[in-house]
Amino acid sequence: MKTIAFFNNKGGVGKTSLVYHLAWMLSELDCRILAADLDPQANLSGMFLSERRLEELWEDNTAETIERSISPLFEGTGDIIESPCPEKIDERIGLLVGDLALSKREDELSSTWPKCLDRDARAFRVTTAFARLISRAGKEFQADLALVDVGPNLGAINRAAMIASDYVVIPLAPDLFSLQGLRNVGPTLIEWRGAWQERTAKKPSDLNLDLPLGGMNPLGYIIMRHTVRLNRPVKAFAKWIEKIPAQYMQSVMGGESTHSVSNSDEQNCLAHLKDYYSLMPMAQDVNKPMFMLKPADGVFGAQQKAVKNCYEDFHKLAKKILNLLGKDK
Repeated sequence: MKTIAFFNNKGGVGKTSLVYHLAWMLSELDCRILAADLDPQANLSGMFLSERRLEELWEDNTAETIERSISPLFEGTGDIIESPCPEKIDERIGLLVGDLALSKREDELSSTWPKCLDRDARAFRVTTAFARLISRAGKEFQADLALVDVGPNLGAINRAAMIASDYVVIPLAPDLFSLQGLRNVGPTLIEWRGAWQERTAKKPSDLNLDLPLGGMNPLGYIIMRHTVRLNRPVKAFAKWIEKIPAQYMQSVMGGESTHSVSNSDEQNCLAHLKDYYSLMPMAQDVNKPMFMLKPADGVFGAQQKAVKNCYEDFHKLAKKILNLLGKDK
């Protein structure tokens, strides 16, 4: 199982919606998907589950949310849950349910990070808690891929999530804020990757623990939520879209790219996903992806074409990701 994190330092770009729709499209392509909601806001869980079901899970103290699955380790009563059972969304989609209480683990994840350099066994267990939970849940669900949603910050929770990730996809809006986010995220990923390699070399010899590689390999970026006219981005968005390839090469890939790079030829750009306007509220009302909307859901006229275009966009993106991972079906 390969693990992909979707990460940006800028909120509001549609990252959670992207993870949700990709999970459904990849399942359409016969992939078994584990979705892990590591954003303490738990928005991904709110997209997959009805409000009633989410309330049941949060009120049931025995339900295996991510927070409850790791709490024995953090509270000193044991380790993470041995055989986590993801919430079954579909025959091919399982969900590690998010929890707002996850945010209280930020401080301990921060304090144990330097202790790994002192060969502290518990520090390694805490730092790899997410990675081990995802790995165990993936085996339980027999997942082909794990998709990880994280919050828009550079804190300790996200660092632990990145350690669990083989690959990273960066969703971007065509604006100044996302461009600045790239300048923050790129060097941070490079720093975390190197710092984790330094810590794995300090693993105690008597610690019976398989440490994640923490590859955090950049898989590419996705440009989200821009308006298109006559098959081209409108001028306000095009200005920023033209700047993204060079900034991605410089900040994320560590290359010297000061010249403009054509987006049509840019290998790091996985997709341009347009603003699908009214489809998203309709999809949320019926608790299904935008590209699965039917006339029975209230889709008529031009909206039907938008549904078709949405399907084609996500299908192409999912196929490209599978191809990059060597899992094309």
